[in-house]
Amino acid sequence: MGSLIVVILPVFLLIGTGYVASRFAGFPQSAVDGLMRFTQTYAFPCLLFRAVSTFDISEQFHAPLLLSYYLAALICFVLGFLAALLIFRRDPEDAVVIGFCCLFSNTLMLGIPITERAFGADALEANFAIIAIHAPFCYSLGIAMMEMVRARGTGFHPLRVGAQIGRQMIRNPLVIALILGFVVNLGGIHIPVPVMDTVSLMVGASVPAALFAVGGVLTQYKIQGDLRVVVVICIITLLVHPALVWTFGSLAALDEAQFRSALITAAVAPGINTYVFANIYDRAKRVAASSVLVTTSASLVTVWFWLSLLH
Repeated sequence: MGSLIVVILPVFLLIGTGYVASRFAGFPQSAVDGLMRFTQTYAFPCLLFRAVSTFDISEQFHAPLLLSYYLAALICFVLGFLAALLIFRRDPEDAVVIGFCCLFSNTLMLGIPITERAFGADALEANFAIIAIHAPFCYSLGIAMMEMVRARGTGFHPLRVGAQIGRQMIRNPLVIALILGFVVNLGGIHIPVPVMDTVSLMVGASVPAALFAVGGVLTQYKIQGDLRVVVVICIITLLVHPALVWTFGSLAALDEAQFRSALITAAVAPGINTYVFANIYDRAKRVAASSVLVTTSASLVTVWFWLSLLH
């Protein structure tokens, strides 16, 4: 138990440091926003580019790994959508956002540092395989569902949906970095050592800066909206999702490294992109913001629980 606390507590202490600095020590929100923009636009894209451009794609893009994770994620999206629609009587547009909150894990800012601290930097290959299609999968599903429910009775337009998905993808620096990484990897392109060293320096700043920024961002949110919905999002994201991955990963006979990475990635709280998605459509924004705050706080306990099962 003590060793697990040593593994995960620094991650949450760094988030807490950002929260305290922003809330009580005069660290301005403009600086938090700048730090978040730096990590999402520059540092994490460098991290993904370096990872994808150098790993063995044929070895890491293992179908059972991806199916175990994304089938579980899809089920969680459906559970969140149906719970919002049938139990809480939210309108279909709100239900899509709530489903998206149950779908989109914070794979980069929480999944990577927790996996690295628990199992070492060499244990991240399966994380990167999952992350490589995370944003495209989640945004494609969320946008397609939102456009379908908005078009009910007026006709569904696949070309318009495809254009909307394309706009979101091409403007996402993480997706651009992934594409460039695949081009370099598959094309056998040699990147000069000074350039890769520069990328590595950026990578070194990514995780601590991001965790500090997450803490600062959380001060902007308050627990508002339907607290019962937020509790359901907590249960689905922090308990149901990793439980499903555990089940599917066991059935698929994933090796130890893949199983650990998939489970921890599934066990972390929803990412801030859930609020971004809610903001795009101006639906369920308070629920999305509250779920980020509550699940990130609760994940200190639930991640410790899942890690304890792995040890």
